[in-house]
Amino acid sequence: MEKVNARFDDLAARLAIDTQDPAKIRQRVEWLEMLLERSLTLPGTKMGVGLDSIVGLVPVIGDIITAAMGAYIVWEGRNLGMSKWQLARMSGNILFDTLVGAVPVAGDALDFLFKSNSRNLKIIKRHLDKHHPTTGIIEGKAVRK
Repeated sequence: MEKVNARFDDLAARLAIDTQDPAKIRQRVEWLEMLLERSLTLPGTKMGVGLDSIVGLVPVIGDIITAAMGAYIVWEGRNLGMSKWQLARMSGNILFDTLVGAVPVAGDALDFLFKSNSRNLKIIKRHLDKHHPTTGIIEGKAVRK
């Protein structure tokens, strides 16, 4: 796990991503969760789907790609100083989603129902609200309260 964190840290440094500002982290995580879980609405329903469900239809590679994108959210949680328990729960959500998503047909159906990234966003928001209450989102923009 330490190797993965080091690679994410290196990539963030090369891309000049601010990994310390809680408001910016919140904004990035909310955007990524929306992209992965609810960027599109199924016609005739109010059910939102995202890249996680769509890319997950591609056997093996799709699940690996979405797991990596979900791991980014966990990495952002680590940057916020979240507890090992919270990070383990978030990693467990991604692992469950990836393992179940690897099952043909049934796993793809469950991908529409089990939104690991949405669950992880809730964990991060609870942490931010408790430890960084001066950050928030108003109309899609991070602001200081």
